[in-house]
Amino acid sequence: MTENRPSKPQSGRQNLDPHLERYAARTAGMTASEIRALFAVASRPEVVSLAGGMPNLAALPLDTLSAQVAEIIADEGLVALQYGSAHGVPVLREQICEIMALEGIKAHPDDVVVTVGSQMGLDMVTRLFCDPGDVVIAEGPSYVGALGSFAAYQAQVVHVAMDDQGLVPSLLREALDQAKKAGRRVKFLYTIPNFHNPAGVTLAVERRAEILEICREHNVLVVEDNPYGLLGFDGQTYPALRSTDPDNVVYLGSFSKTFASGLRVGWVLAPHAVREKLVLAAESATLCPPTFNQMIVSRYLATHDWKGQIKKFRENYRDRRDAMLSALEQYLPAGCSWTKPDGGFYVWVTVPEGVDTKAMLPRAVTARVAYASGTGFYADGFGSRQMRLSYCYPTPERIREGVRRLAAVLESEMDLARTFGSVGTRQIQGPQTPSPDTV
Repeated sequence: MTENRPSKPQSGRQNLDPHLERYAARTAGMTASEIRALFAVASRPEVVSLAGGMPNLAALPLDTLSAQVAEIIADEGLVALQYGSAHGVPVLREQICEIMALEGIKAHPDDVVVTVGSQMGLDMVTRLFCDPGDVVIAEGPSYVGALGSFAAYQAQVVHVAMDDQGLVPSLLREALDQAKKAGRRVKFLYTIPNFHNPAGVTLAVERRAEILEICREHNVLVVEDNPYGLLGFDGQTYPALRSTDPDNVVYLGSFSKTFASGLRVGWVLAPHAVREKLVLAAESATLCPPTFNQMIVSRYLATHDWKGQIKKFRENYRDRRDAMLSALEQYLPAGCSWTKPDGGFYVWVTVPEGVDTKAMLPRAVTARVAYASGTGFYADGFGSRQMRLSYCYPTPERIREGVRRLAAVLESEMDLARTFGSVGTRQIQGPQTPSPDTV
Protein backbone atom coordinates (compact mmCIF):
# COMPACT_ATOMS: atom_id res chain seq x y z
CA MET A 1 0.00 0.00 0.00
CA THR A 2 1.24 3.47 -0.85
CA GLU A 3 1.51 6.06 1.84
CA ASN A 4 -1.26 8.65 1.73
CA ARG A 5 0.68 11.88 1.30
CA PRO A 6 -0.28 15.34 0.13
CA SER A 7 0.02 15.58 -3.63
CA LYS A 8 2.69 17.85 -5.11
CA PRO A 9 1.55 19.86 -8.14
CA GLN A 10 4.03 20.64 -10.93
CA SER A 11 4.35 24.18 -9.60
CA GLY A 12 6.18 22.76 -6.62
CA ARG A 13 3.54 23.91 -4.14
CA GLN A 14 2.30 21.30 -1.74
CA ASN A 15 -1.41 20.60 -1.25
CA LEU A 16 -2.05 20.05 2.42
CA ASP A 17 -5.31 18.19 1.82
CA PRO A 18 -4.52 14.53 0.97
CA HIS A 19 -8.04 14.08 -0.41
CA LEU A 20 -7.84 16.96 -2.89
CA GLU A 21 -7.84 14.80 -6.02
CA ARG A 22 -10.72 12.68 -4.75
CA TYR A 23 -13.35 15.40 -4.46
CA ALA A 24 -16.14 15.62 -6.99
CA ALA A 25 -15.81 18.43 -9.51
CA ARG A 26 -18.88 20.17 -8.09
CA THR A 27 -17.05 20.92 -4.84
CA ALA A 28 -15.18 23.65 -6.72
CA GLY A 29 -18.31 25.75 -6.31
CA MET A 30 -18.27 25.36 -2.52
CA THR A 31 -16.37 28.52 -1.69
CA ALA A 32 -15.88 29.74 1.85
CA SER A 33 -16.73 33.28 2.85
CA GLU A 34 -13.70 35.53 3.18
CA ILE A 35 -15.51 37.43 5.92
CA ARG A 36 -16.64 34.45 8.00
CA ALA A 37 -13.82 34.86 10.49
CA LEU A 38 -14.86 38.45 11.09
CA PHE A 39 -18.23 37.37 12.41
CA ALA A 40 -16.60 35.55 15.30
CA VAL A 41 -15.37 38.99 16.30
CA ALA A 42 -18.67 40.66 15.37
CA SER A 43 -20.56 38.43 17.81
CA ARG A 44 -18.74 40.01 20.75
CA PRO A 45 -21.07 42.14 22.91
CA GLU A 46 -19.17 45.37 22.29
CA VAL A 47 -19.76 45.06 18.53
CA VAL A 48 -23.14 46.14 17.15
CA SER A 49 -23.94 43.53 14.50
CA LEU A 50 -26.20 44.78 11.72
CA ALA A 51 -25.16 41.74 9.71
CA GLY A 52 -27.19 38.88 11.09
CA GLY A 53 -30.58 37.76 9.87
CA MET A 54 -31.46 36.17 13.20
CA PRO A 55 -35.10 36.57 14.28
CA ASN A 56 -35.79 38.26 17.58
CA LEU A 57 -37.46 35.56 19.68
CA ALA A 58 -37.94 37.57 22.86
CA ALA A 59 -41.68 37.88 22.25
CA LEU A 60 -42.27 34.11 22.21
CA PRO A 61 -44.27 32.64 25.14
CA LEU A 62 -41.43 30.46 26.39
CA ASP A 63 -43.22 29.29 29.56
CA THR A 64 -46.17 28.03 27.54
CA LEU A 65 -43.91 26.42 24.97
CA SER A 66 -41.85 24.61 27.58
CA ALA A 67 -45.02 23.15 29.10
CA GLN A 68 -46.23 22.03 25.70
CA VAL A 69 -42.90 20.37 24.91
CA ALA A 70 -43.10 18.45 28.19
CA GLU A 71 -46.66 17.36 27.33
CA ILE A 72 -45.56 16.08 23.94
CA ILE A 73 -42.84 13.97 25.54
CA ALA A 74 -45.19 12.66 28.25
CA ASP A 75 -48.19 11.96 26.04
CA GLU A 76 -46.68 11.16 22.63
CA GLY A 77 -43.01 10.58 23.30
CA LEU A 78 -42.89 7.18 21.60
CA VAL A 79 -44.06 8.82 18.38
CA ALA A 80 -42.27 12.15 18.72
CA LEU A 81 -38.86 10.52 19.28
CA GLN A 82 -39.24 7.88 16.57
CA TYR A 83 -38.45 7.90 12.86
CA GLY A 84 -41.18 9.43 10.73
CA SER A 85 -42.17 9.90 7.12
CA ALA A 86 -40.02 11.85 4.66
CA HIS A 87 -43.26 13.51 3.59
CA GLY A 88 -43.83 15.08 7.02
CA VAL A 89 -46.38 14.76 9.82
CA PRO A 90 -49.87 14.77 8.22
CA VAL A 91 -51.53 17.16 10.68
CA LEU A 92 -48.73 19.71 10.23
CA ARG A 93 -49.11 19.53 6.45
CA GLU A 94 -52.80 20.32 6.87
CA GLN A 95 -51.96 23.29 9.08
CA ILE A 96 -49.42 24.53 6.55
CA CYS A 97 -52.16 24.59 3.91
CA GLU A 98 -54.24 26.79 6.23
CA ILE A 99 -51.31 29.19 6.60
CA MET A 100 -50.73 29.40 2.85
CA ALA A 101 -54.43 30.12 2.33
CA LEU A 102 -53.72 33.57 3.83
CA GLU A 103 -51.79 34.29 0.62
CA GLY A 104 -54.49 32.94 -1.66
CA ILE A 105 -52.96 29.50 -2.13
CA LYS A 106 -55.29 26.53 -2.52
CA ALA A 107 -53.31 23.41 -1.77
CA HIS A 108 -53.75 19.80 -0.78
CA PRO A 109 -51.68 18.47 2.14
CA ASP A 110 -50.39 15.65 -0.06
CA ASP A 111 -48.49 18.20 -2.17
CA VAL A 112 -46.68 19.65 0.85
CA VAL A 113 -43.28 18.17 1.74
CA VAL A 114 -41.90 19.14 5.15
CA THR A 115 -38.19 19.95 5.14
CA VAL A 116 -35.41 20.75 7.59
CA GLY A 117 -35.79 24.47 6.99
CA SER A 118 -36.65 25.96 3.61
CA GLN A 119 -32.93 25.89 2.75
CA MET A 120 -33.20 22.10 2.45
CA GLY A 121 -36.17 22.55 0.13
CA LEU A 122 -34.21 24.94 -2.06
CA ASP A 123 -31.27 22.54 -2.16
CA MET A 124 -33.52 19.63 -3.16
CA VAL A 125 -35.25 21.63 -5.90
CA THR A 126 -31.87 22.62 -7.33
CA ARG A 127 -30.67 19.02 -7.17
CA LEU A 128 -33.78 17.79 -8.98
CA PHE A 129 -33.73 20.33 -11.79
CA CYS A 130 -30.18 21.51 -12.43
CA ASP A 131 -27.45 19.74 -14.35
CA PRO A 132 -23.97 21.29 -14.47
CA GLY A 133 -24.03 24.31 -16.76
CA ASP A 134 -27.78 24.90 -16.53
CA VAL A 135 -28.88 28.48 -15.91
CA VAL A 136 -30.83 29.78 -12.94
CA ILE A 137 -32.28 33.27 -13.23
CA ALA A 138 -32.18 35.16 -9.94
CA GLU A 139 -32.74 38.69 -8.83
CA GLY A 140 -29.64 40.81 -8.41
CA PRO A 141 -28.87 40.84 -5.53
CA SER A 142 -30.12 37.48 -4.27
CA TYR A 143 -30.16 35.38 -1.11
CA VAL A 144 -26.65 34.14 -0.35
CA GLY A 145 -27.84 30.67 0.72
CA ALA A 146 -29.55 30.17 -2.64
CA LEU A 147 -26.42 31.19 -4.51
CA GLY A 148 -24.49 28.63 -2.49
CA SER A 149 -26.87 25.84 -3.48
CA PHE A 150 -26.77 26.84 -7.14
CA ALA A 151 -22.97 26.85 -7.12
CA ALA A 152 -22.82 23.48 -5.35
CA TYR A 153 -24.77 21.89 -8.23
CA GLN A 154 -22.72 23.78 -10.83
CA ALA A 155 -25.60 25.88 -12.10
CA GLN A 156 -24.80 29.22 -13.68
CA VAL A 157 -26.62 32.22 -12.19
CA VAL A 158 -27.82 35.07 -14.38
CA HIS A 159 -28.91 38.05 -12.32
CA VAL A 160 -31.82 40.28 -13.31
CA ALA A 161 -31.97 43.75 -11.80
CA MET A 162 -34.67 45.03 -9.48
CA ASP A 163 -36.03 48.48 -8.80
CA ASP A 164 -38.18 49.77 -5.95
CA GLN A 165 -41.06 47.64 -7.31
CA GLY A 166 -39.06 44.42 -7.38
CA LEU A 167 -37.96 42.31 -10.34
CA VAL A 168 -38.21 44.25 -13.63
CA PRO A 169 -40.27 42.20 -16.15
CA SER A 170 -38.67 43.69 -19.27
CA LEU A 171 -35.20 42.79 -18.01
CA LEU A 172 -36.37 39.26 -17.18
CA ARG A 173 -37.65 38.82 -20.72
CA GLU A 174 -34.39 40.19 -22.09
CA ALA A 175 -32.32 37.78 -20.00
CA LEU A 176 -34.41 34.79 -21.10
CA ASP A 177 -34.22 35.83 -24.76
CA GLN A 178 -30.45 36.19 -24.56
CA ALA A 179 -30.08 32.78 -22.90
CA LYS A 180 -32.19 31.19 -25.63
CA LYS A 181 -30.15 32.81 -28.39
CA ALA A 182 -26.96 31.58 -26.74
CA GLY A 183 -28.33 28.03 -26.53
CA ARG A 184 -28.27 27.99 -22.73
CA ARG A 185 -30.87 26.00 -20.77
CA VAL A 186 -32.71 28.06 -18.18
CA LYS A 187 -34.26 25.76 -15.60
CA PHE A 188 -36.03 28.14 -13.27
CA LEU A 189 -36.46 31.66 -11.96
CA TYR A 190 -35.61 31.94 -8.28
CA THR A 191 -37.40 34.85 -6.66
CA ILE A 192 -38.13 36.28 -3.20
CA PRO A 193 -41.17 38.42 -4.01
CA ASN A 194 -41.99 39.74 -0.54
CA PHE A 195 -39.65 41.88 1.59
CA HIS A 196 -36.65 40.66 -0.32
CA ASN A 197 -33.47 39.31 1.26
CA PRO A 198 -31.21 41.29 0.97
CA ALA A 199 -32.81 44.18 -0.95
CA GLY A 200 -35.88 44.74 1.24
CA VAL A 201 -38.17 45.52 -1.72
CA THR A 202 -41.47 43.83 -2.61
CA LEU A 203 -42.58 42.73 -6.07
CA ALA A 204 -45.44 44.95 -7.21
CA VAL A 205 -48.75 43.09 -7.46
CA GLU A 206 -49.31 44.32 -11.02
CA ARG A 207 -45.99 42.77 -12.09
CA ARG A 208 -46.66 39.31 -10.75
CA ALA A 209 -48.95 38.03 -13.50
CA GLU A 210 -46.61 39.42 -16.15
CA ILE A 211 -43.59 37.65 -14.69
CA LEU A 212 -45.49 34.37 -14.51
CA GLU A 213 -46.57 34.77 -18.14
CA ILE A 214 -43.00 35.48 -19.27
CA CYS A 215 -41.77 32.33 -17.54
CA ARG A 216 -44.55 30.25 -19.10
CA GLU A 217 -43.71 31.60 -22.56
CA HIS A 218 -40.09 30.50 -22.09
CA ASN A 219 -40.97 27.16 -20.44
CA VAL A 220 -39.20 28.19 -17.23
CA LEU A 221 -40.24 27.01 -13.78
CA VAL A 222 -40.70 29.56 -10.98
CA VAL A 223 -39.29 28.88 -7.51
CA GLU A 224 -40.97 31.25 -5.05
CA ASP A 225 -39.13 31.65 -1.74
CA ASN A 226 -41.39 33.37 0.79
CA PRO A 227 -40.14 33.26 4.40
CA TYR A 228 -41.18 36.85 5.16
CA GLY A 229 -44.61 37.03 3.51
CA LEU A 230 -46.60 37.35 6.76
CA LEU A 231 -44.29 40.02 8.19
CA GLY A 232 -45.65 43.07 6.38
CA PHE A 233 -45.59 46.02 8.76
CA ASP A 234 -49.04 47.26 7.74
CA GLY A 235 -50.49 43.75 8.03
CA GLN A 236 -50.95 43.43 4.28
CA THR A 237 -50.50 39.95 2.82
CA TYR A 238 -49.63 39.82 -0.86
CA PRO A 239 -50.99 37.16 -3.23
CA ALA A 240 -48.44 34.42 -3.71
CA LEU A 241 -47.20 33.67 -7.21
CA ARG A 242 -48.23 30.09 -6.50
CA SER A 243 -51.85 31.23 -6.00
CA THR A 244 -52.01 32.38 -9.63
CA ASP A 245 -50.08 29.59 -11.35
CA PRO A 246 -50.03 26.41 -9.24
CA ASP A 247 -48.81 24.19 -12.12
CA ASN A 248 -45.61 26.15 -12.76
CA VAL A 249 -44.60 27.45 -9.32
CA VAL A 250 -42.72 25.61 -6.58
CA TYR A 251 -43.32 27.42 -3.29
CA LEU A 252 -40.88 27.43 -0.36
CA GLY A 253 -42.09 28.29 3.13
CA SER A 254 -40.62 28.34 6.62
CA PHE A 255 -41.46 28.71 10.30
CA SER A 256 -38.03 30.23 10.97
CA LYS A 257 -39.23 33.83 10.72
CA THR A 258 -42.77 33.46 12.09
CA PHE A 259 -42.07 31.05 14.96
CA ALA A 260 -38.66 29.59 15.85
CA SER A 261 -35.68 29.33 13.53
CA GLY A 262 -33.88 26.79 15.73
CA LEU A 263 -36.52 24.12 15.12
CA ARG A 264 -35.56 24.11 11.42
CA VAL A 265 -39.01 23.33 10.04
CA GLY A 266 -39.87 24.46 6.53
CA TRP A 267 -41.79 23.10 3.58
CA VAL A 268 -42.09 22.86 -0.18
CA LEU A 269 -45.41 23.03 -2.01
CA ALA A 270 -44.90 21.58 -5.47
CA PRO A 271 -46.91 20.37 -8.45
CA HIS A 272 -47.95 16.79 -7.83
CA ALA A 273 -45.36 15.09 -10.07
CA VAL A 274 -42.55 17.19 -8.61
CA ARG A 275 -43.73 16.35 -5.10
CA GLU A 276 -43.09 12.65 -5.70
CA LYS A 277 -39.45 13.35 -6.58
CA LEU A 278 -39.07 15.73 -3.65
CA VAL A 279 -40.10 12.98 -1.22
CA LEU A 280 -37.49 10.66 -2.75
CA ALA A 281 -34.87 13.41 -2.52
CA ALA A 282 -35.80 14.05 1.12
CA GLU A 283 -35.44 10.35 1.92
CA SER A 284 -31.94 10.28 0.47
CA ALA A 285 -30.92 13.51 2.22
CA THR A 286 -32.25 13.09 5.76
CA LEU A 287 -34.42 9.94 5.70
CA CYS A 288 -37.06 12.03 7.50
CA PRO A 289 -37.36 15.47 9.05
CA PRO A 290 -37.38 15.38 12.89
CA THR A 291 -40.85 14.31 14.04
CA PHE A 292 -40.37 15.94 17.44
CA ASN A 293 -39.74 19.38 15.94
CA GLN A 294 -42.75 19.05 13.66
CA MET A 295 -44.98 18.10 16.58
CA ILE A 296 -43.80 21.14 18.55
CA VAL A 297 -44.75 23.39 15.64
CA SER A 298 -48.06 21.62 15.15
CA ARG A 299 -48.99 21.85 18.85
CA TYR A 300 -48.07 25.55 18.86
CA LEU A 301 -50.30 26.22 15.83
CA ALA A 302 -53.19 24.26 17.35
CA THR A 303 -53.14 25.80 20.83
CA HIS A 304 -51.61 29.25 20.51
CA ASP A 305 -52.81 32.48 18.92
CA TRP A 306 -50.13 32.28 16.26
CA LYS A 307 -51.66 35.08 14.19
CA GLY A 308 -51.53 37.33 17.24
CA GLN A 309 -47.93 36.25 17.78
CA ILE A 310 -47.04 37.20 14.21
CA LYS A 311 -48.67 40.58 14.82
CA LYS A 312 -46.32 41.08 17.80
CA PHE A 313 -43.35 40.16 15.60
CA ARG A 314 -44.49 42.65 12.95
CA GLU A 315 -44.76 45.44 15.53
CA ASN A 316 -41.37 44.52 16.97
CA TYR A 317 -39.67 44.58 13.58
CA ARG A 318 -41.50 47.71 12.47
CA ASP A 319 -40.11 49.61 15.46
CA ARG A 320 -36.63 48.42 14.58
CA ARG A 321 -37.09 49.28 10.91
CA ASP A 322 -38.16 52.78 11.89
CA ALA A 323 -35.09 53.15 14.09
CA MET A 324 -32.87 51.99 11.24
CA LEU A 325 -34.35 54.37 8.65
CA SER A 326 -34.26 57.29 11.07
CA ALA A 327 -30.60 56.62 11.93
CA LEU A 328 -29.62 56.27 8.27
CA GLU A 329 -31.24 59.60 7.51
CA GLN A 330 -29.53 61.26 10.46
CA TYR A 331 -26.02 59.85 10.23
CA LEU A 332 -25.10 58.53 6.78
CA PRO A 333 -23.06 60.92 4.63
CA ALA A 334 -24.35 62.49 1.43
CA GLY A 335 -24.23 60.21 -1.59
CA CYS A 336 -25.61 57.17 0.22
CA SER A 337 -29.02 55.73 -0.62
CA TRP A 338 -31.09 52.88 0.74
CA THR A 339 -34.29 50.94 0.31
CA LYS A 340 -37.31 51.47 2.55
CA PRO A 341 -38.77 48.03 3.34
CA ASP A 342 -42.44 47.54 4.18
CA GLY A 343 -41.71 44.28 5.99
CA GLY A 344 -39.07 41.66 6.62
CA PHE A 345 -35.62 42.12 8.11
CA TYR A 346 -33.34 44.11 5.81
CA VAL A 347 -32.28 47.45 4.33
CA TRP A 348 -30.04 47.54 1.25
CA VAL A 349 -27.60 50.45 1.27
CA THR A 350 -25.61 51.84 -1.68
CA VAL A 351 -22.52 53.92 -0.86
CA PRO A 352 -20.70 56.51 -3.01
CA GLU A 353 -18.18 55.70 -5.73
CA GLY A 354 -14.75 54.91 -4.39
CA VAL A 355 -15.92 52.96 -1.33
CA ASP A 356 -15.61 49.16 -1.38
CA THR A 357 -17.84 47.71 1.34
CA LYS A 358 -16.00 44.40 1.36
CA ALA A 359 -12.63 46.06 1.86
CA MET A 360 -14.13 48.38 4.48
CA LEU A 361 -15.62 45.61 6.63
CA PRO A 362 -12.52 44.84 8.76
CA ARG A 363 -12.23 48.54 9.58
CA ALA A 364 -15.91 48.66 10.49
CA VAL A 365 -15.49 45.73 12.87
CA THR A 366 -12.53 47.54 14.42
CA ALA A 367 -14.95 50.43 14.98
CA ARG A 368 -17.29 47.90 16.66
CA VAL A 369 -19.99 47.62 14.00
CA ALA A 370 -20.63 44.85 11.47
CA TYR A 371 -22.70 44.47 8.30
CA ALA A 372 -22.94 42.08 5.35
CA SER A 373 -21.04 43.34 2.31
CA GLY A 374 -22.87 43.32 -1.01
CA THR A 375 -20.55 41.03 -2.96
CA GLY A 376 -21.85 37.99 -1.07
CA PHE A 377 -25.28 38.47 -2.64
CA TYR A 378 -24.11 38.27 -6.24
CA ALA A 379 -22.70 35.31 -8.13
CA ASP A 380 -20.70 37.50 -10.52
CA GLY A 381 -18.61 39.70 -8.25
CA PHE A 382 -20.84 42.76 -8.23
CA GLY A 383 -22.12 44.50 -5.12
CA SER A 384 -18.92 46.18 -3.95
CA ARG A 385 -20.79 49.46 -3.37
CA GLN A 386 -23.63 47.83 -1.46
CA MET A 387 -24.21 46.45 2.01
CA ARG A 388 -27.07 44.71 3.76
CA LEU A 389 -28.09 46.06 7.15
CA SER A 390 -30.31 43.92 9.34
CA TYR A 391 -32.61 45.49 11.91
CA CYS A 392 -34.40 42.35 13.15
CA TYR A 393 -32.23 41.45 16.15
CA PRO A 394 -30.65 44.53 17.84
CA THR A 395 -32.69 46.88 19.98
CA PRO A 396 -33.60 50.26 18.45
CA GLU A 397 -30.97 51.90 20.66
CA ARG A 398 -28.27 49.50 19.45
CA ILE A 399 -29.36 50.02 15.86
CA ARG A 400 -28.94 53.79 16.14
CA GLU A 401 -25.54 53.42 17.76
CA GLY A 402 -24.47 50.91 15.13
CA VAL A 403 -25.45 53.22 12.28
CA ARG A 404 -23.62 56.11 13.97
CA ARG A 405 -20.45 54.04 14.13
CA LEU A 406 -20.90 52.87 10.55
CA ALA A 407 -21.33 56.44 9.34
CA ALA A 408 -18.02 57.45 10.91
CA VAL A 409 -16.26 54.58 9.12
CA LEU A 410 -17.90 55.57 5.84
CA GLU A 411 -16.80 59.20 6.23
CA SER A 412 -13.24 58.02 6.76
CA GLU A 413 -13.37 55.79 3.67
CA MET A 414 -14.76 58.62 1.57
CA ASP A 415 -11.98 60.93 2.77
CA LEU A 416 -9.40 58.36 1.73
CA ALA A 417 -11.04 58.00 -1.69
CA ARG A 418 -11.04 61.77 -2.18
CA THR A 419 -7.39 61.99 -1.15
CA PHE A 420 -5.91 59.02 -2.95
CA GLY A 421 -8.52 58.26 -5.61
CA SER A 422 -10.73 55.23 -6.01
CA VAL A 423 -9.14 51.84 -5.62
CA GLY A 424 -10.16 49.32 -8.26
CA THR A 425 -12.76 46.93 -6.92
CA ARG A 426 -11.61 43.35 -6.77
CA GLN A 427 -14.08 40.96 -8.43
CA ILE A 428 -15.11 38.06 -6.23
CA GLN A 429 -16.14 35.05 -8.28
CA GLY A 430 -18.91 32.89 -6.91
CA PRO A 431 -21.17 33.21 -3.92
CA GLN A 432 -19.97 33.25 -0.37
CA THR A 433 -20.99 30.41 1.90
CA PRO A 434 -23.49 31.74 4.45
CA SER A 435 -22.99 31.48 8.16
CA PRO A 436 -25.87 31.61 10.64
CA ASP A 437 -25.10 35.29 11.14
CA THR A 438 -25.49 36.20 7.45
CA VAL A 439 -28.64 34.34 6.37
